[in-house]
Amino acid sequence: MSENPTKGPEMSGFIATWYAKNTEKQIEKYRNDAKKVFSSVSEGDAVLELAPGPGYLSIELAKMGRFHITGLDISKKFVQMAQANATRAGVDIDFRHGDAAQMPFDDHAFDFIICRAAFKNFSKPVAALDEMNRVLKPGGKALIIDFKKDVSKDKLDQFVSGDLGFTGINSLVTKWMFRFVVIKQAYTKDEVKEMIAKSKFQTGRIHEGLIGLEVWLEKK
Repeated sequence: MSENPTKGPEMSGFIATWYAKNTEKQIEKYRNDAKKVFSSVSEGDAVLELAPGPGYLSIELAKMGRFHITGLDISKKFVQMAQANATRAGVDIDFRHGDAAQMPFDDHAFDFIICRAAFKNFSKPVAALDEMNRVLKPGGKALIIDFKKDVSKDKLDQFVSGDLGFTGINSLVTKWMFRFVVIKQAYTKDEVKEMIAKSKFQTGRIHEGLIGLEVWLEKK
C-alpha cells in the first residue's frame, strides 16, 4: 500500500461518523448516481466502487438488480460501516480495505467502476487512473463524479443550503469544509484532462456542471 494514499484528513473516528450521518441525508443523490451506473451495466456485471465511504451508492445499486458489487476504501472505519449498512439493507456487497493506486484485484476483473466525490482525495491520481484501467475488462467503463476547483463561493453556499438542505451548525461546518478543504483538493476540467492524457486511458469525456465534473472513461 502506498505511504500516503490520500490527501486531507483521515476518514476515521468522529470524522467518519459525522460524514456518514450527514451524507445519509443525501440518499436521493446517491440513488440518482446509482441510476447512472445502472443504465451503463448489464445484469450480472462486476461493478467496483472506489472510496464508497459508508456504502450508500453501492447499496442503492444492489437494490436495482443482480450485480457483483465490490467496494474498496482506504478507511477501515468506512469498510466496517459500509458492510454493516449493506447487511442491514439485506444486500450482498464485498467491501474491502485498500488503496486506489494499488488495488488488490486481478487484471480485467470489472465491467464498470464508479468513484463519487473521492477522486480529488487520491494522492496519486494518475496511478489510480492506471489501476482503474488495469482492473477494467476491455470495453469496460469508469465514471468519476466530483467537485471542480473553480467553483464560486456563492454556488458552493447555494449547494450546501439549497441542494443539501443543511442548516445551523451543520451548514456552517460543511461550508467551511467545502471552501477550505474539499475545493482546494479538487481539480479543474483542464487538470483532469491532462491527468487522463498521462494515464493509460489517454482520452475521456468530461461534462462540466454547476459545481462539479462528470468524467466518463472507457478501456480500449
